[in-house]
Amino acid sequence: MNTPPLPEIFGNYALKGFSEVAPPADINWLPQTVGWLWFAVAALAFSAYYLLGVLRRWYHNRYRREAIARLRALADKPDSTELIGDINRILKITALVAYSRGAVAKLSGESWVNFLNQQCDQPPFNDQQFQLLANTVYHLAKPGEQPELIQASLHWVEQHRVDSGKGTKHA
Repeated sequence: MNTPPLPEIFGNYALKGFSEVAPPADINWLPQTVGWLWFAVAALAFSAYYLLGVLRRWYHNRYRREAIARLRALADKPDSTELIGDINRILKITALVAYSRGAVAKLSGESWVNFLNQQCDQPPFNDQQFQLLANTVYHLAKPGEQPELIQASLHWVEQHRVDSGKGTKHA
């Protein structure tokens, strides 16, 4: 089907010879000044620095995560006669990583538990737990004491501070 041709004069006669206005170019949403570029670079550098700090702390605290996993594995075991010795070993390994070997390796008995209590703002080991850890070879934990001792040990592993002035390996 063919449509008839349009007449020479078509549409609104008042708009004859009127040119349509062209719209402006789209607005670019990217910053156009150098100041924004400097701000973006500074923000990116700060973010990278912060992320590296977080990753460094995460990496340096891997010994804490390992000690916590081992202590929780001890908590899942049924009552063991070697529990206090195992806890002491885990705490000693953790302390050797966090502090200098010369400061930790020679400690035993009451001086060992005093050292542990001094590394936290609030001493995690009460008098009863102090005696259990100090006299590992001579005492056995009663069934009710074991979960409390493991909780106190977990608290120490999570909360001990690593002073840079004491010859530590890392902060």
